[in-house]
Amino acid sequence: MNKDQVSGKIDQVTGKVKETAGEAVDNQRLANEGRADQVKGNVKEAWGNTKEAARNITDANRKVS
Repeated sequence: MNKDQVSGKIDQVTGKVKETAGEAVDNQRLANEGRADQVKGNVKEAWGNTKEAARNITDANRKVS
């Protein structure tokens, strides 16, 4: 895992906690902020996955050459 994947997972978990807390105390702003954090985390993780895939392809090409 690279730092983008880890950071994305952290944002997803933080967002889920905020969303749950916001819904528990009927605070729609906090719940929406949590949902936004989850989306941000998904994007970061996807970016990290893309970077890792590119790195793996590059490493595989170096081994073949």
